Amino acid sequence: MTKFETNSKEVELDAVADRGEVVLWAISEHIENAGVHSGDATLVLPPQKLYIETIRRIKKIAKDIAQSLQITGPFNIQFLARQNEVKVIECNLRASRSFPFVSKVTGNNFIREATRRMLGVRGPRIENRALDLDYVGVKASQFSFSRLAGADPTLGVEMASTGEVGCLGDDLHEALLKAMISTGFRYPKKGVLLSLGPVAEKTRFLPEARMLQAQGLELYATPGTQVTLAEQGIPTQTAYKFTDQKSPTAMELMQQGKIDLVINIPRDYDTRGRPDGYLIRRKAVDLNVPLITNMQLARALVEAMARYKLEDLKVLDWSVYLARTSAARGKDEPTGNGW
Repeated sequence: MTKFETNSKEVELDAVADRGEVVLWAISEHIENAGVHSGDATLVLPPQKLYIETIRRIKKIAKDIAQSLQITGPFNIQFLARQNEVKVIECNLRASRSFPFVSKVTGNNFIREATRRMLGVRGPRIENRALDLDYVGVKASQFSFSRLAGADPTLGVEMASTGEVGCLGDDLHEALLKAMISTGFRYPKKGVLLSLGPVAEKTRFLPEARMLQAQGLELYATPGTQVTLAEQGIPTQTAYKFTDQKSPTAMELMQQGKIDLVINIPRDYDTRGRPDGYLIRRKAVDLNVPLITNMQLARALVEAMARYKLEDLKVLDWSVYLARTSAARGKDEPTGNGW
């Protein structure tokens, strides 16, 4: 049976079990809503916007699945979460691509522990560091659309990324900026093009549009987006679409170097004959202009830029972050094993 869920968060659990008992685990949330392939999504650990009850239900479901399947070794479960309703997308009895990420962020080597358990080696009790961290880790995906002539740089259910990078920060904003910069993102200094898709998306982005305006950036908008922003007192310069047959088009403005960040939220009909969205996205890739095509990621990124300037981002050794949590807990704090 297949059902398409909208406006749901996607949450992942990476874990190691021993004869049905979960002994090591980490819960991460996607910044993007469900519908973006987990390999392309921006992953956050520990989760920042999940209800405690949602986390409790995820742990309970994972425990039941591990016991029912009598799992020994690594496994990954992907969940849909909306309000406090949790559904399982799939359970994979293998190490996932996020195992290295959660191992680095938590300081617990998931692969080593999974290998030990599969070999029947039961070591000392494990201290789970999944939620009680004094920092945040973000995994961002690396894309190579510039090497794929004509490809539409959008995110969907099929994986498109060719790599990924994980970064740590004091909070979500700092970690997100570090991860995005590591994959090629650059702070805009001139202008930002806004083409925000459906009316609901345009309205949702209003606070972030004001944040960009407050940073002294020139805002350009395609005609439909411009009308919505103008109604809320946010002035923009017009960036016409190709089919408007007027000038200057968004592509021309990028060619002239006036735009150094494009936020383009695709519409459903972008793939059904109207070339406007595709042409804007493709031009951004071809000119090496940072491009964001997901509303949740765009909002999080703009909020982060409003919080941190480039010079505010700290470069610290991985061990420094791990030491913070260890020091906060104290050397004599008892550790747990599983749930």
